Parts: sequence; C-alpha cells; structure tokens
Amino acid sequence: MASKSEQHVVIDKRLLETILTEQQEELEAKRGSEYCHREEELLIDMNSPQAQVVIGVRRSGKSTLCFQALERAKVKYAYANFDDERLSRMDSDQLNDVLEVLYKVYGDFDYLFLDEIQDVEGWHLFVNRMLRKKMHVVITGSNAKLLSGELATHLSGRAKEIHLYPFSFAEYCAVKGVDTDRRTTKAEGFRRAAFDAYMKDGGFPELLAISDKRTYIKDLVSNILQRDIEQRYKITYKEAFEQLAHHLLNVSPSHVVTTDLATTFHLRSEHTVKNYLAYLRQAFLLIGIKRYAAKSKVRVTQEKTYAIDVAMMNWRENAFAGDNLGWRLETVVLVQLLRKCKANGWDVYYFKERSGECDFVVCDGHTVLQAIQVSYDITNEKTRKREISGLLLACKHTKCENLLLLTDHEYSDLEEQGHRISVRPVYEWSCTQNLI
Repeated sequence: MASKSEQHVVIDKRLLETILTEQQEELEAKRGSEYCHREEELLIDMNSPQAQVVIGVRRSGKSTLCFQALERAKVKYAYANFDDERLSRMDSDQLNDVLEVLYKVYGDFDYLFLDEIQDVEGWHLFVNRMLRKKMHVVITGSNAKLLSGELATHLSGRAKEIHLYPFSFAEYCAVKGVDTDRRTTKAEGFRRAAFDAYMKDGGFPELLAISDKRTYIKDLVSNILQRDIEQRYKITYKEAFEQLAHHLLNVSPSHVVTTDLATTFHLRSEHTVKNYLAYLRQAFLLIGIKRYAAKSKVRVTQEKTYAIDVAMMNWRENAFAGDNLGWRLETVVLVQLLRKCKANGWDVYYFKERSGECDFVVCDGHTVLQAIQVSYDITNEKTRKREISGLLLACKHTKCENLLLLTDHEYSDLEEQGHRISVRPVYEWSCTQNLI
C-alpha cells in the first residue's frame, strides 16, 4: 500500500490562492447567467445548523442548484470546488489552509460551499468542526456513501441529504421554452414533440446545448467508471468491470442475477459482482429498486436495475437500449417517481408474482399509496390485457385501489373488474405537481 506521502501532496498556499481566486471568478461569471429553477432548491434549508448535502450523478446540476439557493438567500458565502485536478490529491490536514485562503479571497462569510468534496479523505472532521463553530455548510457529492458508515457517525444528526437527478421533463420544457400548462391543440403538439426529444436526449443539463452528445456521454461514463469507482475502490479487474457496467446499461431495466453476471464476465466470485453493482449504484450510474415483499430477504436479494438517465441508454458506443421505447419510458417514469418519493420519504418497489408483475408500487412505510404500470403503446389488445392484469394483481395483493397505467400518449379512465384505472400519457403525468 502506498504511504501517506505518496497518496497526498502538500499544496503551497500561493497556489491555493490562485486556484480559489480562479474559482471565485467562475462563480462571478455564473451571476450573469439565467438558470432553470428546480424544486430541490426549496429543500436546502439555509437557516439550519445541519450541513446541507446535495448528492447525485455527475453533471446533474448540483453545483448550480446550491449556487442558486445561496444567491436567493443573499448570504455571504465562500466557495471551494474540489473537482479540480490541482486539488485531487489534497490531504485533509490542508483544509484549514483552504479556509484561511478563502477568508483572504472572500473576506468574512457565514456560509461555506464545498463542491465535490468526497475525494478529500477526512473531510467530515473538518465539516464537523465548522458546524461546531456555527458555520453554515453546503456540500455537493457524487457518491451515495457520502453520509454512510464512518461519515454518518461523525456527522450524526448534523447533515440533511438532498438527492438531485438530471432534469425532469418539466424542467426540460422550462429550459426549452415549452408551455406545460395550456391545453390548446398547438401547445399539446409542442409538448408531445418535446417529450419525444426528451426520451431520446435525457435530462443532463449541459447536454441540452451540446450537439456532440455521444462524446459528452462517453466521457461522462468513463469519468464515473474510472475516477469515481476504479480509483476510489482500487478495482483489480478493470476491463471486466467496465464491460459489466456497459452491459447493465445496455440491458437496463433488468433483473439482476449475480451468478450469471459472474460467469458471463469471468469474475472469480458472486461477491465481486455484488461489490461492483454496489459501486455503480453509489456513483449513481445505476439505480436499483427492490421487489415488493413482506420478507426482508426477498427485498434484499431480488433487485431490478435502471440507468440513471435515458441518455446513458443510447448516447454510448455499441448501445442498443435506445431502440426500445418501452424501456426508455419505464426509466423516465422511475426517475420521476424517485424525485418525488425521496423528498416525501416514500419508497419505490417493483411487484412480481408467478402470475404477473407490475412495474412500480409506491409505499409510505407498509402502506401502498399507488400501483403503476408503464407501457409505451397499449393499442394491441394482448399488451393492454397484460398491463391491466398486472395492475389488478398488484391491487389484489396490496389492497391498493390507486391504479395508474402510464403510456406514451393515451388518456382515459377504465373500469376493470370493479376497479378504476387511470390511463395517462407520461408527458402530462410528469408535469403534475402531485404525482401520487
């Protein structure tokens, strides 16, 4: 194992001042731009003594979200972005030097904005000390374990976690100038056209203004795999790991069978596959949802994986998942559900029995709030019966009467075996304030 001196470097204070001054200039440049306001801004509590921690996949807009929240609050704050190659091997002992330089650059401040701090080992000790000194701290990170394990122990009760995903369809429309409220034929046509584009392009904010989407997504995926996972977790079988990651994006959404994956990619054990899957979820490249079941063992062992955004499904080399519109629609629905459910403390599962399955059930503790089935097109009678059958099966087992069938464009209300089923287009459903 490398010694501490080999792992970390001491950065001269003059260089630190140069870096942090340049970052301040970048911040000033942002003040002249307009950004899409997102619902998660309201979740950042500027008056709280807790650290406000915004986590999510890289390039989902975490930094801009925090910037807008701080600007809206009109508070004095200082900014340090650790997603800078010049700070990549910083020792946590130097965070006090960072603080000193920030005071020199910004003057006095009450709020500290620390961007992508997860790569600085021991950062939580510094943050804990800042909180004890009554400093308000806002943090972003691209790893789901940011507040788990040892970190959670040190920041126990002193951190609020906020999840951020790439743009929702409503946010995509806001950026594109598409009206989501009017009910005219023209407005409806524009919304449907925008949703077709969203289903293809996805919601990464920067991707909306980039023509070479394939290179952008290729570089983003490579950065996540190589920097956020391989370096962090010291992956031994890098080629097999990357092949596994791309395979799971290609077949997303899919049920995970770790023994099959271990055999396919010639990995020594099922345990290795489980670790790799955990890393991919922690870096937000994949989302995992559990099977709805009373037994904990079933929930833990039977998982279904999805890409974090539909852009990951087609804007990569040798990717074919983009051709399946049903898979893409299901992914859009899940991510939109998670946006709402995370904020409300609800859970999302998939439902499966021998006689059928339902894509999602939304739960508040033990109570099932809604059962949701997703199908791109239900004009085929066989498809229609299968989707409705899955909803009725979920209704029977969960006693939930709030049944929703989401499609690409159909809008109607059905009565099946004494149960009411709402059929709605995803582009309309995803723009409503209350999804459940």
